[in-house]
Amino acid sequence: MRVWRKRRVRRMGGAMNYRHQFHAGNQADCVKHALFVALLRGMQRKPKPLMVLDTHAGLGAYDLQSPASQRTLEAQSGIVRLRAAAPPALADYLGLAGAADAYPGSPALARALLRAEDRLVLCELHTEDGAALRRRYRDDPSVHVHIRDGYAALKALLPPPERRALVLIDPPFEQQDEFSTLATGLALAQARFRAGVYTAWYPLKSRAPVRDFHAALQVLGVLDVIDCTFAWRAPLDAMRLNGCGLVVVNPPYQFAAEAETILAALASVFAEEGAFWSVTRVTDE
Repeated sequence: MRVWRKRRVRRMGGAMNYRHQFHAGNQADCVKHALFVALLRGMQRKPKPLMVLDTHAGLGAYDLQSPASQRTLEAQSGIVRLRAAAPPALADYLGLAGAADAYPGSPALARALLRAEDRLVLCELHTEDGAALRRRYRDDPSVHVHIRDGYAALKALLPPPERRALVLIDPPFEQQDEFSTLATGLALAQARFRAGVYTAWYPLKSRAPVRDFHAALQVLGVLDVIDCTFAWRAPLDAMRLNGCGLVVVNPPYQFAAEAETILAALASVFAEEGAFWSVTRVTDE
């Protein structure tokens, strides 16, 4: 049972049937992870220790030759296509993306970038996936795995002893009120730890749910929010995933400009008719 749902804004958007094994390395992953790598790099420009918290960690890394990946072949239009094009602006992310038959999730990307003084905390509610994460990192003292609800972890694990944190919230959007839960979670996390940097992924199927999500962040008083959106085709069919976005709370210095460069590079490979991308401010500091 997820916490904080008593304080809801109105429902926004529809549910998605989402198991990440079937979607690893798709276009949405490329957008999310290219921006996530830039965020983490930006925070590591300061020498102070950092906690990275991934609230919906999944399996951590994925085999693109698995039956699940081969069933959908979504990676073919995502990371496989991007590796072939290799835009220079994405060299850092692509260098971390690994071998052709594998794809790193956000836990694997974060672990690859972790410094000796940093700490990675992974939360996964699904017991089998959580157990797989524990096996993957059981001998790694820098990684801590919790089989627990990611939204509840925001309350339990913030503020961190390092006093610096990058938090990735990447829910599966299986619930109809996920946008509302996400907005409320960001508001309460920031209230608990104002200095934290929070980034949250969302699907773009049509424009209205995203507008409502931004409005909810404003109503809930979440400060210093920018939005990074990429629609690889016009979001006219609400039954399809037409793009995605990240909202970033307390973005690091110069991240907005870096995000524009990253989105433009992704668009050079993925854009179809009606595509657009943008980095916009949702709320002021």
